[in-house]
Amino acid sequence: MTWADFWTLMDTLDGEAGEVSCRRLTEKLGRRPVADIIGFAERHAEALYRLDQEKFGSLPVADLTDRDGSPFPQSADHFLYTRCAVVAAGRAVWEDVFFDVDRFAPFTSTRYDGEWLLYVPDQAYELATGREWDRSTRYCFETFSNKDGWPHLQS
Repeated sequence: MTWADFWTLMDTLDGEAGEVSCRRLTEKLGRRPVADIIGFAERHAEALYRLDQEKFGSLPVADLTDRDGSPFPQSADHFLYTRCAVVAAGRAVWEDVFFDVDRFAPFTSTRYDGEWLLYVPDQAYELATGREWDRSTRYCFETFSNKDGWPHLQS
């Protein structure tokens, strides 16, 4: 799957990865050939992997503070869901954040939660084949997987 095809499918979300929009994307993707579903999963994983960088992960949650008023850090899971929200926002936003970290910051808000996007490839595969997908992708999208994005964690 080309990046252009991936982003065209992502446009199905209308900018947000909520339950309803992700179901719509799942159904659309699930009607495509299995090779397209696999290609989508690969692009999705790579898009998330590329965002797995300290400059984004070290941003505090935009609308939370600790009891003492200090910034509230993102957890590993929150950062993953935030990256999903950025991808769901579309190609232009995804590309822009690499050049301006301030464009990423609003997506750390608890208002955004892109977790539903994580399930789209698996659910589309099951819809297309009737079987669960025990998959792996070339890129791991879990937080801290992109070693180049977290250079101070390298040993």
